[in-house]
Amino acid sequence: MVNIKRLNASDENFAEQLEALLAWESVSDDAVFNAVKDIIQGVRHRGDEAVVEFTNRFDRMSVGSMAELEIPLSQAAAALENIPQDQLAALKLSAQRIREYHQRQKQASWSYTEADGTMLGQQVTPLDRVGLYVPGGKAAYPSSVLMNAIPAKVAGVEELIMVVPTPDGVVNELVLAAAAISNVDRIFSIGGAQAIAALAYGTETIPKVDKVVGPGNIYVATAKGMVFGAVGIDMIAGPSEILVVCDGQTDPDWIAMDLFSQAEHDEDAQSILVSPDAAFLDKVQASINRLLPTMERKEIISTSLKERGALIHVADMSQAMAVTNIIAPEHLELSVADPEALLPEIRHAGAIFMGRYTAEALGDYCAGPNHVLPTSRTARFSSALGVYDFQKRSSLIMCSAEGASELGRTASVFARGEGLTAHAQSAEFRIKQ
Repeated sequence: MVNIKRLNASDENFAEQLEALLAWESVSDDAVFNAVKDIIQGVRHRGDEAVVEFTNRFDRMSVGSMAELEIPLSQAAAALENIPQDQLAALKLSAQRIREYHQRQKQASWSYTEADGTMLGQQVTPLDRVGLYVPGGKAAYPSSVLMNAIPAKVAGVEELIMVVPTPDGVVNELVLAAAAISNVDRIFSIGGAQAIAALAYGTETIPKVDKVVGPGNIYVATAKGMVFGAVGIDMIAGPSEILVVCDGQTDPDWIAMDLFSQAEHDEDAQSILVSPDAAFLDKVQASINRLLPTMERKEIISTSLKERGALIHVADMSQAMAVTNIIAPEHLELSVADPEALLPEIRHAGAIFMGRYTAEALGDYCAGPNHVLPTSRTARFSSALGVYDFQKRSSLIMCSAEGASELGRTASVFARGEGLTAHAQSAEFRIKQ
């Protein structure tokens, strides 16, 4: 039996209780930080040799060169042919839906011309080369391959380099198949901080990339933070989260399982239910206790719900939306009769799953929108991974003689006001007398 925290949004100390519930910091301790720092320095100075050494040490391998760590694309193509038909069908359908959704995000260059002939605009270009980190070891994540690789290719990224750890030399066929269907260009069986360093700085074999995307453990997250600036990164993600807002009319077993779906990720994951119906919260608590013993990952779910889960009673849906905006969840389920009516009140959420039939799990795999989402309340200022993360925008400015003269007068005033006389004269040279 799991006793989940019960909070009431009308309590005087609710704000403090909620802050305590949401508090989570992904802090690398000194041991992790120093280990990652040493690994990055090793890869920067010794290249392939260091990557091979660290891979053999951490992934229990015994390879002699980087050549042995590159997985041929032909092997990925063969995996796509060899996986079971149901897996192949699932990969194809998911890839198609993800591609179609992200095609709509693709931004085009634009410009306009003013009356005096001055042209202003924006040129949109894809990144040249991107590194995709795919977790390995405890579990395989073909869905992560699709969600990161397909938007990159839709954006027009020319070269996509995938790294995936293969502990004990075991390669996951489904991950390779996902790489093949996503048109990944090169694959290396390396992981950890050494893989991030190799992508960020390049080695004799692995070319330096412009951006690194994809989730990983604390060593990977720490490495991404340390190489940021040398390369771009997508985000440093925290534990998975779900917030379910329910009016009390959905089957409580459905809601309990939706909470389980995120809690099973790891002990730090967070599952929260908000409802104006106190009796419904009791029903969901009963469903949790009845269904939990049937779950394969019941120990992880139990710890997650006990340590970071909550059932929150609110006065009404308006208060539910206020609580939602404070939480700024990664995944938000609106399990209500009219979810669209609530949308104008929602300001912060990574992805919004609308209606009783829309389980968050669909978004993880095959709905179409990206499952790489802001966690730890960062939905207040960031968004889901998308095509725009793999594109750059360059401003276009082309002045006519008349435009240069007119703008030059304004620029001159600003420049002299700032004491930058070279700026001023540069603009003034083009002013028509």
